[in-house]
Amino acid sequence: MELRESPTPPIERCGGERIALERLSRDEYLTLYRSVGEPLRWDQRLQMPATDLKELLDGRLLSIYVLRNLRGHALGFCEFDLSAFPEIELKNFGLIPAAQGRGLGPWLLAVAIREIWRSGPTRIWLHTDTWDHPAAIRVYERAGFHVYDVRNEAPGML
Repeated sequence: MELRESPTPPIERCGGERIALERLSRDEYLTLYRSVGEPLRWDQRLQMPATDLKELLDGRLLSIYVLRNLRGHALGFCEFDLSAFPEIELKNFGLIPAAQGRGLGPWLLAVAIREIWRSGPTRIWLHTDTWDHPAAIRVYERAGFHVYDVRNEAPGML
């Protein structure tokens, strides 16, 4: 899926959650990655050598927007890969299971893509598959993404 034009402004929320661009340590990142991705069988970052992941997180090629509650606990994140700028890949996005179903996912996505769009990309794109949350495609479409390619691939091809 891809987004090639300025996204619509995110809806206002009156809850106590906040979204911020953050630099996470490797341990913080992996804890959040597991909390969000385990039910969806995410494993890409878990398979990375520790030094490679640390280097990636310490570098300037990722932008990670984290959703936190009033107590500062992470509820989800939206991670962008800037390595092919002006094209940006939405690499990982999701919420912990306890935060799902309250409209926080669409809000996080809308805020994050609005912020990253300010960097001047020509396109933001993402890959989704049948392992993703059942609402994922609808959330992406409401955020302005459109399907640009569909492939049937065997598991483990990415």
